[in-house]
Amino acid sequence: MDTCAHIIVSGMVQGVGFRYFTMRIARKMQLTGWVRNLPGGEVEIEVEGPRGLIESLIKDLRIGNTWAQVTDIDVQWSSYSGKYTGFDITY
Repeated sequence: MDTCAHIIVSGMVQGVGFRYFTMRIARKMQLTGWVRNLPGGEVEIEVEGPRGLIESLIKDLRIGNTWAQVTDIDVQWSSYSGKYTGFDITY
């Protein structure tokens, strides 16, 4: 069953390619949504797709890419809307 997750990733996640890392994994999993930097230094993600795939994405986000240091991930689940056609970096 498809669902939606709103995710906030904290730590050293800006200026280290984390948004591109997230986009690459999400696209590979055929998830839809977006990723962006927040003014406070966090990265915000809204993603839709099968819950199991989103949970796999979250596991990858916890590890991060080579230069990132993830300290916390907050996930809020909500209903699937189907409003996204792909997964992109937004500003």
